Amino acid sequence: MFEAHFGLREKPFRKTPDPRYLFLNEAYEEALEQLLYAVEERDLALLTGEVGAGKTLLSRALVDRVGDRYEVGMILNPRLAPRQFLRTVASELGVPEPRYQAADLLQQIHDRLLELDEASRPALLIVDEAHLIPGKATFEEIRLLTNFQLDDRNLIAMVLIGQPELRERLQHRAYRALTQRIGAQFHLEPLSEDDSAAYVRHRLEVAGGRPDLFTSEAVRVLHRASGGLPRVLNHLATQALLEGLGRSSSRIDEEIATAAAAGQFLPGLDEGRGPARASH
Repeated sequence: MFEAHFGLREKPFRKTPDPRYLFLNEAYEEALEQLLYAVEERDLALLTGEVGAGKTLLSRALVDRVGDRYEVGMILNPRLAPRQFLRTVASELGVPEPRYQAADLLQQIHDRLLELDEASRPALLIVDEAHLIPGKATFEEIRLLTNFQLDDRNLIAMVLIGQPELRERLQHRAYRALTQRIGAQFHLEPLSEDDSAAYVRHRLEVAGGRPDLFTSEAVRVLHRASGGLPRVLNHLATQALLEGLGRSSSRIDEEIATAAAAGQFLPGLDEGRGPARASH
């Protein structure tokens, strides 16, 4: 499509969570390092952020960093009743024939965690979209999983990832027993204008293109239109490249960026949000 025209090896602003494209500003890098520490300690960690803030990509980078040292299970749609949740956990962690009763499932998971520990291959469970967990009972099963431990170490590390309402939900007194188990927590905010510019340059370089393909004025337009959310910024940057191709332009300038952003339906964006930060 536009790759050959702009001298790109591949599309730089794809929506897939490719860890090669992970942009680590200071706060995101700190968040990743703290998540890695929580995993090494086999703690429960919480990662929240707005839709499109980069949570899923950060989790993929985490999986890449831990490599084959961990048995990694990922639950991408946790809208599950407690027993369904436990069956999914068991399956993700390599239990060959998960049973049906909750007590039996917990025993199977515990036995599997002991087996992995003996093999020096600890377990990591990542629950994406955790704000979709339907009720307190499923969260209670998560808390019970944190009870699996030996005298000197836990048997499983868990990362809960979700939108800001997950954090708000867990602040309720009913979830106090679970929140007391959280060893690290982060909230990812949208990129600042400077970070948006660095983000665009980074993705262009990874895709084999010129880092200055977008003028600073063009990036400013796209940043404001996207609210600094990486997913929306990716979409608008792609539209700008298509617009530039249609105009046979060699660079993406302010006029092209403005045309690309015009008419885009981008609900829920507000201005004045600062750079991403990690909270502990």
